[in-house]
Amino acid sequence: MVSPPQQKSPAAARPGVDPVRFDGTNINPVTLLATDYLNHFNEAIMLLEMLPVAPDCKEDFLAWRPMNYCEHFNASRFKHRDLAIAAYEVADPIYRRPLDKVAYQMVRILSETRDGLEGDRSHDTIRALAEATTHWLRPLVARAGAIINGDLAAAQESSDAAPQDAIDALFDREVKAALHA
Repeated sequence: MVSPPQQKSPAAARPGVDPVRFDGTNINPVTLLATDYLNHFNEAIMLLEMLPVAPDCKEDFLAWRPMNYCEHFNASRFKHRDLAIAAYEVADPIYRRPLDKVAYQMVRILSETRDGLEGDRSHDTIRALAEATTHWLRPLVARAGAIINGDLAAAQESSDAAPQDAIDALFDREVKAALHA
């Protein structure tokens, strides 16, 4: 009797990728991406959420700098950081590209907010900018998480939904309104 062929995960089909190595990590064995990358953006969101009640956190937020996926892991203390970087480099572009696109959108929003918060700003302006920014970032972080966890609909949605020009235009309007408040 011949046994049926075993199903291999998509990761197993990629050269040099052994899905067993991902056991016990937060690297998704299908997408080869790690949710730990979202900590980079969640840190900025946390600082923004603190600004209305702890204005002294402004300098911490202004010190935040964007990092791409590999830069984040190179700078992190994540136990499996080398594996996360190696996996990212061979991850299927159907997941990697949308994640990079969403990350770019988040970086743009955070960079604009950082620019808007530099200098002397009123408490109301700081609060308005922080709230507008977190409002924009939360769904993007959720979408990035869905992509990392293999949601193909989220991966496709990220390339079609909310074009960058629309985000830029709306964010510019909110920033201008907050600066003139």
